[in-house]
Amino acid sequence: MTPFGSPPCLTVVAPCYNEEEVLPETARRLHGMIERLIINGKISHESHICFVDDGSTDRTWAVISDLARRYPTIGGVKLSRNKGHQNALLAGLFESEADLTVSIDADLQDDLEVIPKMIDAAREGADIVYGVRNARESDTILKRVTARTYYRLLRVLGAEVIFDHADFRLMSRRAINALRLYGETNVFLRAIVPQLGFATSVVSYDRAKRAAGESKYPTSKMIALAVEGVTSFSTKPLRVVTWLGLLLSVLSVILAIWAIIGTLLGHTVPGWASTVIPIYVVTGVQLFSVGLIGEYVGKIYLESKARPRFIVTEQIRPGVETGKEGRVINI
Repeated sequence: MTPFGSPPCLTVVAPCYNEEEVLPETARRLHGMIERLIINGKISHESHICFVDDGSTDRTWAVISDLARRYPTIGGVKLSRNKGHQNALLAGLFESEADLTVSIDADLQDDLEVIPKMIDAAREGADIVYGVRNARESDTILKRVTARTYYRLLRVLGAEVIFDHADFRLMSRRAINALRLYGETNVFLRAIVPQLGFATSVVSYDRAKRAAGESKYPTSKMIALAVEGVTSFSTKPLRVVTWLGLLLSVLSVILAIWAIIGTLLGHTVPGWASTVIPIYVVTGVQLFSVGLIGEYVGKIYLESKARPRFIVTEQIRPGVETGKEGRVINI
């Protein structure tokens, strides 16, 4: 049993990038949920919401500032520039000092009604509670197939991931403190969090469509995240390249022997295909291998620089304790 002598303090972290259209509705629903949980005695009066502006180019930060004046439970963090969803999420998690922290996307596709179930699971001893989709009906067939294939690929490559889980999860304070020990620049939280080793639980939910605006995760960003997940948690692709190179070497030796025997027996027939096809195959494999190795070398290069993953320029402290509007802090 997780020791909560009194109702735990809860922080809800929501990364935002150009989300000015959906934020008012997101804030209204999250604020209402926080108030209900406080009234029901499930969380403390200090509980609040933290919107993280990931270097938006629209009025996202202005909207967050306005919402903080309207709702005492809302605060915010502004990053100096766009650092990507994973780093923005990490910034919000590290700002949290609550007993429990829930991460959720700002587009309202994740079901807020399962957050009380997450809190119940934490009370029963779970330090990490994963939100897992019941189905992917809101996704296209192509996205469903590629997502499932990708999760299976990660499992095969040795990364521990939860099927149909994105970044909707609850983490206890000690789980986040453990997460702080991971100082890597290339962040893929869906595989890092399961590595923490704490007690976990799962709650299921139906994922809805976006409440407003357009998805900020186009195909290019999804592919980039997929590559990040593979190359950050497994060296098996490098081993595949090694074995592929060995296989091609063996085949080359066999072909050379075959060519010599054919020449000695006088059975060789000059042909374009037998010359060009092996060249294309070997060249393609070489280019792919060099590119893959370059991806890993690039990650080593970035990690060796040890640059900060994000820089916070402004904060809005929620006025939950005084009932007053949030306070803007320039950093």
